[in-house]
Parts: sequence; structure tokens; C-alpha cells
Amino acid sequence: MSKQVPADGTLLPLMEEFYTIQGEGYHTGKAAYFIRLGGCDVGCHWCDVKESWDAELHPLTKADDIIRNAARYPAKTVVITGGEPLIYNLDYLTRGLQDAGIKTFIETSGAYPLSGHWDWVCLSPKKFKAPLPDVIEAAGELKVIVFNKSDFEWAERYAAQIPVGRKLYLQPEWSKAAQMTPLIIDYVKENPKWEISLQTHKYLNIP
Repeated sequence: MSKQVPADGTLLPLMEEFYTIQGEGYHTGKAAYFIRLGGCDVGCHWCDVKESWDAELHPLTKADDIIRNAARYPAKTVVITGGEPLIYNLDYLTRGLQDAGIKTFIETSGAYPLSGHWDWVCLSPKKFKAPLPDVIEAAGELKVIVFNKSDFEWAERYAAQIPVGRKLYLQPEWSKAAQMTPLIIDYVKENPKWEISLQTHKYLNIP
């Protein structure tokens, strides 16, 4: 965590914020305001936003300003992502968003304790830093990125920990999509508790 970030979460290192269409997972196709926070020490080598890793590169921004910006748009849904957003205390930001009538979704590796008030938690665990039990319990969906064949067995390990009835997704890592997507299709046909998630925003060429 950046040393300047206050513990109460009233200031956060904002990398970018933008209005777009959710491209992945359970809420694919829905309009949403994305809030991307800087800072991550999980270190996925295939991460497509490595510029988010160093929190010091991103300006500390008032959470109240972020809330006001999100409220300007017609879709009253926010997705908070990173980086790894749970590095920070998200109680203040999410409470303010919900008070403004905005639903709060998070995309997280689960490597840090859960803070914030959430309408939906997307857990996307990474091998480099395991998710914590409180995040696993809160997850509405488990989204596992498939980079190689061994990731199917790894995905099942977390599917066994997620509460019954939660959504389970396998998503090809973008640079390996041509190789992994056919394997995922076959796997889902054999194991229909899983569904396929695609990065549709990349196919649509939108943020």
C-alpha cells in the first residue's frame, strides 16, 4: 500500500475511471462505471494492466469525487477493480456509492481481507497469492483465468471452497485464447457446473 493512502479510504490511488460495458463474468453486457485503483503485489505475468501495479504512479483522489463522477451516468452500477482493490479500505467509497443509489461490484484476487459494502463480489484467484477465506465466502462468482491445462485442476480446488449455488466461470487468458478456448469448451461440456466467460470488451474493441 502507498504510504500516503489514509486508512479510512477517503483518498485512493485512482488509475482510471470510465463508463463502458462490463465484458466478463456474470454481468457481461451490462453498462457500468469502472473504477480502477492503482497498486497490486499479486504479480500475474500475463496481467494486461501492469501499469496499475505501482500505486505511487497514480494520483490520490478524493473518494467523494469518484462517487460524484459515477453518479453522473445513467447506469447505476460501479465495478471497482485494479490492480488489487482490496489493498485499500473500501468502506467509505462503497457506502457513499450505495447511498447514492449505485450498486457496487468488485473484481478481486481475494488476496487481502474484504472491506467495503458489496452487491456483488467476483473472485478471480491467482496462483501467486492465495485468496482469503472471507473473500471466498462472500463471492457471488468464481472466475478462473485459464492459461494452461493445469489450471482446470486448480480451478476445481477453489470451486470446492465456494459456497454452493455461486456462479463458476472459466475464462481463457487473452493471449492464449486460441489454444485454451477449445479446451475450455470441452471441459464445460464434461463439467456443466462451469460456464465460459469471454473478454467480450476486447472483441468489441471497447475499454
